[in-house]
This record gives sequence, C-alpha cells and structure tokens, in this order.
Amino acid sequence: MLDWLIEPLKFEFMRNALGIGILLGILCAVVGSYMVVQQMGMMAHAVSHSLMAGLPVAYVMGVSLSIGALSGGLISALFMVWIESRSKVKADSALAIMLSFFLAIGVTLVRVLPGANSIDLVHVLFGDILGVTGSDLWMILGVTITMIILAKLFYKELLFYTFDPIGAQAMGMPVHWYYTALITAMTVTIVINLEAVGALMVIAMLVGPAVAAYLLVKELYLMMVLGSIFGAVSSVAGMYLSYYMNVPSGAAIVMFACGFFLLAFSSAPPTVLLWR
Repeated sequence: MLDWLIEPLKFEFMRNALGIGILLGILCAVVGSYMVVQQMGMMAHAVSHSLMAGLPVAYVMGVSLSIGALSGGLISALFMVWIESRSKVKADSALAIMLSFFLAIGVTLVRVLPGANSIDLVHVLFGDILGVTGSDLWMILGVTITMIILAKLFYKELLFYTFDPIGAQAMGMPVHWYYTALITAMTVTIVINLEAVGALMVIAMLVGPAVAAYLLVKELYLMMVLGSIFGAVSSVAGMYLSYYMNVPSGAAIVMFACGFFLLAFSSAPPTVLLWR
C-alpha cells in the first residue's frame, strides 16, 4: 500500500501536478464559496467559455495566453453585469447571450488571425495538469495565498454584502467594488484552472466542493475550510486514478469533486441554512 502511494512521487511532473492540484482545490473552495452563496455559478460557467475570445488575440500579440484569457473573461463578465443593470434582460438571458457571443468570437478569431490556428484548443478545453512546471506551482501558490489573505481581511464586509447586499448598500458600503472584486477573483481562478481541468470542466472544481460543503455546514468560513478539504482530496485522488488507470487527469479530478457533492447530498439534512 505504501509503495502504491509513493511510486508516483518519484516523478517530478507528478509532484508538481499534485502540489498544484492541492492548491487549486483550496483556491476553488475559497472563491467558489462566495460564488455559491451569491448564486454566481452560471456566471462562472459563462466566463469559462467566454475567455476563449482572448486567447487568439493574446497569441497574435505575443503575450501570455493567460493574460488573454483573463482579459476575455473579465470583459465578458462585466458585459453581463452591464446588460442586466441597463435593461430588463434577466441574468440568465444575459449569460446565455454573452457565452455564445464570446465563444463565437474566439472560434472565429482562431481561424482568421494569422498563426492563431496553432493554439491547442483541446488543451484549453480539457486541460493537462501533468504538463505544469515548478514555476507554475510557485505562481499558483502566490495566487492562492493572496486570495486567502484577502478573504480573511475582508471577511466581515464580504459576509455582510453576500447575505444582505441591499443592507450593505444602505450603509454606504462600496457594493459595486465588492461585486467587481468577486468577479475578478472568479475569473482569475478560472484562468488558473485551465491548465488543470480545462474550460469545459472548470466549473465543477469551482462549485462542486463548495456546494458539497454548503450542504453540510452552516457558516461561511466552515464552508471554505470543508470545501478546501474536498477540493484538495479530489485533486490528489484524481491524480492517482489518472496515474494508475491511464484516464484523463482533469476528468478524474472532476469526477471525485462531483462525487463529494453526491455524498454530501445523500447524507445532508433535508434543509441546511447557511446563515453567517
């Protein structure tokens, strides 16, 4: 049994992948907890597809694809908010329109921009955590620590805004900036997860562990802690399954994340109210 656990650790790519998987599991739970409570899951899904529009532009300009993805995701998210706030169009309709529009832009630009068709769309859509490097590990560690520190520093303010945005606005809190900060954190988390699970399945890592924790606890900080455990364990278990069973690593991680949700759903009380 011990040899079974140690063998994958002999390879540097597996050590990097496991380290990044654990960090992403924690990061997704911290950010995803706010997404779940704010009912922003579908916005995250739309952004994960919309960021495709920024990839070919970044490639042609010679800058990092992550910068292009982040720019495309932020622009699409802000467009969704703007459409919803300036018209009678509901959030779900705005999400559907922007998702399709930005995805169509991305696919078109890949074909028409010179050299952009060399972008590996399969890699973008499904990810490849086994291809990460040590520098990626340090970068994700920095982002994860930063997000945790910000969540700790602004916990009370975000807690108040999350559960009573109207009351927070009445008290003069900058609710617009809080909402923008949540959208930015969500987009950054999605972009970082592209390498691990890809654009199609990133929503499961962002929401799955957080929803599982939501069903079992009543406080937001406990939701983050328990969700982090679910996310980290999902990543490690998925990597081992991928190593020994030769299945796609991203899909294996997502299956475990969704498995935690199913277990929580089947064992949780009929109603659990997250109240603080």
